[in-house]
Amino acid sequence: MSSHSSSLPPADSPHAAVEPDHQRPARPAPRGTVAAWALWDAGSASFNAIMTTFVFSVYLTSSAFGDAAYASSVMSSGLTIAGVCIALLAPVTGQRADTSGNRTLWLIINTLLTSILMALCFFAAPSPDWLLYGVTLLCVANVVNEFASVNYNAILPTISTPATVGRIGGIGWASGYFGGIVALLIVLFGFIGMGGTPGFLGIPHEDSLHVRAVAIFSGLWFAGLTIPLFISLTRRDRQAKTTSGATAPAPKLSFIGSYKELGKTIARLYRNAPQTLYFLIASAVFRDGLVGIFTFGGILATGTFGFSTTDVILFAIAGNVVAGVGALIGGRLDDRLGPKRVIMLSLIGILLVGIPLLFSQTPLTFWICGLALCSFVGPAQSASRTYLSRLTPAGQEGEIFGLYSTTGRATSFLAPALFTLFVSLLGAQIWGVLGILTVITLGLLLLIPLNPAPTHTPVSE
Repeated sequence: MSSHSSSLPPADSPHAAVEPDHQRPARPAPRGTVAAWALWDAGSASFNAIMTTFVFSVYLTSSAFGDAAYASSVMSSGLTIAGVCIALLAPVTGQRADTSGNRTLWLIINTLLTSILMALCFFAAPSPDWLLYGVTLLCVANVVNEFASVNYNAILPTISTPATVGRIGGIGWASGYFGGIVALLIVLFGFIGMGGTPGFLGIPHEDSLHVRAVAIFSGLWFAGLTIPLFISLTRRDRQAKTTSGATAPAPKLSFIGSYKELGKTIARLYRNAPQTLYFLIASAVFRDGLVGIFTFGGILATGTFGFSTTDVILFAIAGNVVAGVGALIGGRLDDRLGPKRVIMLSLIGILLVGIPLLFSQTPLTFWICGLALCSFVGPAQSASRTYLSRLTPAGQEGEIFGLYSTTGRATSFLAPALFTLFVSLLGAQIWGVLGILTVITLGLLLLIPLNPAPTHTPVSE
């Protein structure tokens, strides 16, 4: 039996029969389809950059909702619960995205539901009575958005070839940064304003109406930029079914059966590619720490370092630019030093520039150390994907990167949980930084045993 045939799933596996839109194409999708796919990433930036990082989460943890430390604890507790839900459900969601014939439908549903939940945050008035309402909506949206991301990531293998998956994936990554910068600029000059004056939309500041209106904008931004992808995917699915005819659907698994199938995949990794499995675990830990830097960065900027909403948005724009540049530089170093060294150097850099935040709570310290943190986050994220791509043999990209996505979700409760723990134990918001640095340290330690020069290893039997 050839090595190629040995990598195929067993005939009775749910992966053995799939819908036409789940098959790898012989050539990359047209530029219009790729552009539509990348626009989803640009749209999702409104949730990641505006709602959960730099604007609305900052608003919910401000003095308008009570003590900053208490509000931060409520927020981080909510994110912890959301992370646990994601850990329990995302692996099955990702698996079913590979085998179901309704990938496009669920992407549309989850995306639109995320947009609606964001818009509903408008009603979170500046009062402690509305804190739980706002946090609940934001955390539920976090879960649903993660499900949408699983559906979205599963599309990448269907619009690319092994030779173009990196380039097309990079276009989506860059689009996310660009979308975040543009959306933040609109929020800053259109809604928030400068120097205490309203933005060009003229929305008054009474009852924080200008900040609450940002929630509606974010929902519309996400939904609007994803319409081209929905149209493109719907048209492509219809053409594929017309061309290929009726295709035997994948066997439907129960909820428990889905986890049994997931267990089989992990068992194959353990037997045939232990380095891949170990990297998935290690990367899941340090990637959660990287996410935590952005998630709690805006909260700390306002609650501890005295930033105004305008200051936070300006920092966010600068941070996105620095992270993008860092990713480009890290990509060049990757070819020379190898991805493992780039990741480890980046994580060590994060620890070194993060520690001063614990001892100096001035705006200048945050600007210097915060931008330095962003510069290291980009290379770490980029090199992580590169490392896994070098581990993954041809023909198994979808399976491995799908598991990469779901393992990252499975540990998404670590940073919020430790942030909450250290804030609760030490009584001040700034000590949440120690929780994030703890996650980064754990991820760094897990990386040490890994092979610095990863090689392809067949995964499936």
